[in-house]
Amino acid sequence: MKVLKFGGTSVGSPDRMKKLLDIIDPQERQIVVLSAVSGTTNNLVEISKAYLDGDKSKAASLIKTLKDKYEIFIKELYADVAHLEQGKTVIDYHFDLIAAFSNDLFTNIEEKVILAQGELLSTTLYHIYLTEIGVSSALLPALDFMKIDEDNEPVVDYITEHLTPLLDAKPKINLFITQGFICRNSFGEIDNLRRGGSDYTASLIGAGIKSEEVQIWTDIDGMHNNDPRIVKGTKPIANLSFDEAAELAYFGAKILHPQSVFPAQKYKIPVRLLNTMDPTAHGTLISSESEKGKIKSIAAKDGITAIRIQSSRMLLAYGFLRRVFEVFERYKTPIDMITTSEVAVSVTIDDIRFLGEITKDLSDFGIVDVDVNQSIICVVGDMGANTHGFASRVFESLKHIPLRMISYGGSNYNISLLVKTEDKVEALRSLHNRLFD
Repeated sequence: MKVLKFGGTSVGSPDRMKKLLDIIDPQERQIVVLSAVSGTTNNLVEISKAYLDGDKSKAASLIKTLKDKYEIFIKELYADVAHLEQGKTVIDYHFDLIAAFSNDLFTNIEEKVILAQGELLSTTLYHIYLTEIGVSSALLPALDFMKIDEDNEPVVDYITEHLTPLLDAKPKINLFITQGFICRNSFGEIDNLRRGGSDYTASLIGAGIKSEEVQIWTDIDGMHNNDPRIVKGTKPIANLSFDEAAELAYFGAKILHPQSVFPAQKYKIPVRLLNTMDPTAHGTLISSESEKGKIKSIAAKDGITAIRIQSSRMLLAYGFLRRVFEVFERYKTPIDMITTSEVAVSVTIDDIRFLGEITKDLSDFGIVDVDVNQSIICVVGDMGANTHGFASRVFESLKHIPLRMISYGGSNYNISLLVKTEDKVEALRSLHNRLFD
C-alpha cells in the first residue's frame, strides 16, 4: 500500500482538487493524506489570534470571510444539488464550531481545535466529491489513530495498533482519505504536528503500516540543488539519501517537513517528492541509497541568532559545556550549530522567545555576545572523511563573504556556515556558480 500526501496548493482550488484523480489510481489500494486548502491555516491562525486578543467582532468578521470562500469553493466543486447541500452542511458544522468559541474562555487548547478544522474540511469535502462521481472511498479520521506522547513525539506503535484495524475493516475499499497535521496529545486533546506537519503525517502512516512508498506531492518537481526563488538555473535532484534529505529539510528546503524523513528512514520506506502540476516529472527519490562523491544541494535557513560565550574559566574545565547546554534545555530552546575554541563556545538558535533569560543565565559563565539577523548556509552531499576537495571549493566560493561560524565534521553529509542575512543571496549564488556550473 502507498501513502500519497497532497499539500495545500494541490487542493487549493476546486479544479486542482478534481485533478487529483489524474494522479490517484482508485484501483490501487492507498491512503491519501490531505492538507488544508491553501491559505486556510493562515486564516484560522488569524481567527485564533483575534480570540486570544479578546476581539470577538474581528474574529466574527474573519470567520464570515473564510466561510464565504468555502461556499464559493463548493459551488465549483459539486455538480448536483444533493452533494452541494451535503457540502454546505459540512461547512456550516465546522464554522458553527469555530464561531461557538466566542462564548468560551479561549486558550491554546481551543486554538488547536480551530487549527484542526482546515484539514477536517478539505478531507470531508473531497470525500463527498468522490462519492458524487462514483469513486468508492473511505474517510479515516486521523484523530482516531494519530497520537503524540507527553514529549510531543509521535507514537508509531499506536498508529499501527489503531490504523491497521480500520484498514482491515474495509477490504473492498482501495482509497482511504485522511487528514495531515492533526493528532491527539497524551491527554486525548486535539493537537497538531506543527506547521508543515502533513508531510510528517504521511511518513508516520507509512511507518505505521510499513508502506511500500510514501509520495509527497507539492507544486515543485522535487528537491532542487539550490533555492529556485533566489538562484537561476537550479535543477531537481534525482536521488538523495535519508540523511542528506534530513539535513536539507532542516536547514531550509521548504519542500519537505524537517521531521518527516526520520520515520521513513527508520523503517526503510522510500519517500518520493513529486509535482502535482507535472505528474510525469521524475521528482526526487529519498532512500537508503545515494550517489557517492558528489555535492547534492545548498539550502539556507534565516532567522538565526548567534550567541558567543567567552570565558577564561573554560580552559581545561570539564563540565563547562554541560552547564551551557543546560541553560538552553531549561528554556526548551534547540541549538542549530555549535563551534568551540579553548576560551569560547558559539551556538546558534532560531527560537528567541527566551533570548533575554538565556543570555542572562549564560553571563554567569563569562562574556556573552549576541549577533542577530544571521543565516545558516548548508552545503549537503558526500562529505565523509575519505572525500577531499569539497571543503576547499566551498570556502573558495565564499572568500569574499565574512563567515561568522563554520561547522564541518559533525556530519558526513553537511558543511554549515553562518553569514549575515544580508549576505545570504550572494553566498547562495556564489556557491552555486562554483559547485554546480
